[in-house]
Amino acid sequence: MPRTVQIRDLDDEVYAALSRRAAEAGTSVPELLRREATRLAARPTVSEWLARIHRQPSEVTADDIIEALDETRGSWPDDRR
Repeated sequence: MPRTVQIRDLDDEVYAALSRRAAEAGTSVPELLRREATRLAARPTVSEWLARIHRQPSEVTADDIIEALDETRGSWPDDRR
């Protein structure tokens, strides 16, 4: 069942920016906000994202990364690591 959300006390500058973006997209402010809310709801929270990436261990080590960077940009001038 669709729900209605009301946002109160938006600054004039914020509403003007939303109006401009909606006009550029050829849509209304409510439709722009509906799309953005849908997109936001589909994204994982930071804690969900962190939990997800911790389940996928990487076989790449810090030494592998340093070696790849040295190959790309060359070693340090005094060869310190």
